[in-house]
Amino acid sequence: MSVNGSYVANLIEKLAPRHLAEDWDNVGWQVGDSRNQVTTVLVSLDPSPGALTKAEQLGAQLLVTHHPLFFRPLKHLRLDLPSEQLVAKFLRANIGVYSAHTNLDKASKGTSDVLAQKLGLINNEILAPDQGQKLYKLVSFVPSSHVENVRQALAAAGAGWIGNYSHCTFQVAGTGTFMPLEGTKPYIGHQGTMEYVDELRLETVVPEENLGKAVSRLLSAHPYEEVAYDIYPLAREGRSYGLGLVGELPQSMSLTEFAKTVKKVLGLPSVNVVGDENKQITRVAVCGGSGSSLIGRAKFVGADVLVTGDVKYHDALEAELIGLSVVDGGHDGTENPVVLMLANYLADKLNDRQVDVHTYIAPPVFRII
Repeated sequence: MSVNGSYVANLIEKLAPRHLAEDWDNVGWQVGDSRNQVTTVLVSLDPSPGALTKAEQLGAQLLVTHHPLFFRPLKHLRLDLPSEQLVAKFLRANIGVYSAHTNLDKASKGTSDVLAQKLGLINNEILAPDQGQKLYKLVSFVPSSHVENVRQALAAAGAGWIGNYSHCTFQVAGTGTFMPLEGTKPYIGHQGTMEYVDELRLETVVPEENLGKAVSRLLSAHPYEEVAYDIYPLAREGRSYGLGLVGELPQSMSLTEFAKTVKKVLGLPSVNVVGDENKQITRVAVCGGSGSSLIGRAKFVGADVLVTGDVKYHDALEAELIGLSVVDGGHDGTENPVVLMLANYLADKLNDRQVDVHTYIAPPVFRII
């Protein structure tokens, strides 16, 4: 059984909700028809000509990328410009492009988390937190005969999850009153008669991104024709999000040893290093891609070294000046691991749902020769 593109996109957005993306970013559907059936997905770091060729060879209907196809709105679609020729080729081939960029960078199991895992970091914290998960209290009034059905439906929609606990709700008994009027089809009672019903006030916490689904599931599971429910915004926040992570090595090592470790685990031909080669490294900050803007933040949180990419010469001088070591593994070198993670994630989720969709990984733009 195949699925459509929206189904695959929804799986990605469970891992990397779109609202996490930076304001300047462009995530989600880039080109294509989300209603098209998908039997083959190609995952790539970039929507490159090589990725397009690979997608055509595989007969893929969807290319999932980390970097977006568009960063700025198109004012025209000219076939004499290489970048816009590429857009036209995706359209002609009927291959959709979907991108998860800074939302995947900030996701709890996203770009920096994968990098931290590969380096063996422990006790990880967000390097530069910039937003907390918005939470809401969802309250409804349910006859006792259906309270378990409603509770299960809410949990399945992502409500009632606190840390590593699921199905977190609170209920208290009370009496609901109502009078069904002309034209109603009440589950309990009769038209024109005041009803007094033993009900349970059931309340739970819902993250903003799951609120719509939770309300929909509540309405489906609740037996009443007209469901009473309340939604309250909460002052407290849920999980924090932001760029990068900072953690600790299980055992300290010299900067030279650590740089060699980064080179080995990321499969890189070389890395650029800033700092004293004999400096002992224990606390490590990571940010996949371009993380030089976090040099000051990494020093502030006590990191001995920052692992990232795209470190320019003057950024390196700044790091040396403030006493922060840097290991630059390149933009693609520090982000490529998330491509494998994303491909495996999609394959696992599709397999769990017994969906016949094949997932592949595109070759990187840069190759070691």
